[in-house]
Amino acid sequence: MTHSTELARVLTEIDDRRLMRRFINEIFTPAEIQDMALRWRLMNMLHEGTPQRTIAKRLGISLCKITRGSRVLKSRNSASKTILNHLKGVSHASRKKTGKPA
Repeated sequence: MTHSTELARVLTEIDDRRLMRRFINEIFTPAEIQDMALRWRLMNMLHEGTPQRTIAKRLGISLCKITRGSRVLKSRNSASKTILNHLKGVSHASRKKTGKPA
């Protein structure tokens, strides 16, 4: 089993948000967490259709990093795109039921 496979297995076993947050804070440095959060924000903005130059300006990151994220989302088998589509679908369904943002 590869290290990334083992980590993926561990992460998918955690179904408690507080435990997940504690686990992430224990195994990653604050800088690593900040970098992952920034990359996830970038992916969200790309998924929403925000122009790359706008993302670069708002987040203070290079177009190179943004282009990589764009390529990931354009990939046919993109896990990130699958997850974002699912999250947006869940969020949209929640708003339809309650009439409020998710």
